[in-house]
Amino acid sequence: MAQQSTAYVPSGRMTGARKRAIREAMTGYLFISPATILLTVFGLFPLFYAFYISLHRWRIKKGPFLGIKNYTKALGDPIDIFWFLVGVALLFLAWFIWRNMVKEHRAWAMALKFLAVIILIVGGWAAIAGFGRMVDSGDRQMFESFVITVFYAVGVVPLQLAGALLLAVMLYQNIKGKDWYRMIYFMPYVTITVASAGVFRAIFSRRPESIANQIFGLLGVPPQKWLQEPHGIWDLIFGHFGVNLKQVLLGWGLDPFLVFILLGPSLALISIMMYNLWVFIGYDAVIFLAGLGSIPSDLYEAAEIDGANRWQIFRHVTLPLLSPTIYFLTVITVMGVFKAINHVLVMREPAARGTVDTASLYIFDQFYLSTRFGYASAIAMVLFVVILLLTFVQNRIAQRRVFYG
Repeated sequence: MAQQSTAYVPSGRMTGARKRAIREAMTGYLFISPATILLTVFGLFPLFYAFYISLHRWRIKKGPFLGIKNYTKALGDPIDIFWFLVGVALLFLAWFIWRNMVKEHRAWAMALKFLAVIILIVGGWAAIAGFGRMVDSGDRQMFESFVITVFYAVGVVPLQLAGALLLAVMLYQNIKGKDWYRMIYFMPYVTITVASAGVFRAIFSRRPESIANQIFGLLGVPPQKWLQEPHGIWDLIFGHFGVNLKQVLLGWGLDPFLVFILLGPSLALISIMMYNLWVFIGYDAVIFLAGLGSIPSDLYEAAEIDGANRWQIFRHVTLPLLSPTIYFLTVITVMGVFKAINHVLVMREPAARGTVDTASLYIFDQFYLSTRFGYASAIAMVLFVVILLLTFVQNRIAQRRVFYG
C-alpha cells in the first residue's frame, strides 16, 4: 500500500505567494506615499495645528491654554449651543420618521406621522430659540459674516451654473468660430484676480461717469454708490418709494439680526457677485462642454425618432446625463463661495465694510488685523465644519439625484 507524502514547509520561511503579496503591498504603498506625504504635510497637519492654536490665547506668540473658550466666544454660551444642536437633531429625527412612514397608511404609521409633526414643531422651536440666543451671547459680527456668505452663495451658485450651462449648450452647437468663443469665455478665469478685481472696482465706482452708472443710466436707473452702498437691496427698493424698511422692521420689535437678514444683501455685495459670475461662468462652461461631449449621440437620434422636441431632449436626455457634472460643479462652487476672499478683499470699500465681509474675510481680519490667531483659528474650524456638513448634505442628495449611466 502506497503511503501519501506531504510537502514540508519550514515554519520560519514565507511561501512564494506570501512574498508576492507583501511585495505588491509595498509597491502600492510606495506609489501612494508621495501623495500621502503631501496631503499630510500640507493638508492634515495644518488642520490639526489650527485646531491646536484655537485652544490657546495666541497673539503672535503662544499664550495660555483656553480650552473651548474661543469657541464659546464665537458661538455663544454652551447651553445655547446645546439647545440649538438638540433642535437640529429633533428636526433630523422628524425628517427620518416622516421619510420612512410617508408611504405607509396603517394606523400605527399615521400615529408616527403625527409624532413626527410634533417633533418637527418642538425641534424647530428649540433650534430657532437656541440660535437666537447664540447670536445674542456670541460674536454677532461672525454670525453676520456667515449670513453674508449665504447671501453670496444663494446669489451666485444658481446663476453661475445656469448661465454656464446655457453658454455651454450654445457653444456646443456647430457654429463658426466656437473655439475662439470658448477661449474668450475662459480667459477671465485665468486672469490674475487682483488685477481683474481692481478693474471691476473701477467699473462699479460711485462716479456718475463710471461704466456701471452709464449702463444702468440707459435703463433709467439713477447713479448708485455700488461698492460703497451698505444698505440692503430691499431697503433700497422700498426707499425708492419713500419707505424706510429698516426702521419699519425695527419698529415692529424684530431683532436687529433678523432685520439684517430681511434687508437682503447690500448693493456692494451684489456688485461683487457680478464679478464672481464674470470670472467663473467661463470655467463652468468648459466643464459642461466636457460633460456634453461624453453623451452618446445615439441617444439624441433615438429621442428624435421617438418624436421628442428640443426641450424634451434637453429635459429628459441632456440634464439627467449631465447630473454628475452639475453635482461636481455645485460642490466646488459652494466650497469656493464659502472660501471667497481675494476679490472681496480687493473690491471692499470702507463705507460698505461689514456688509460684504464673508466668513473667510472675517477670519482674515481677525488673524491679520487683530492678530488674534487663536480666535481666528476657532472661527476657521467652525467654517470647516459648516463646509463639511454642506458637502455631506450634497452627497446625500446626489445619491438620489445623480445619474451615472
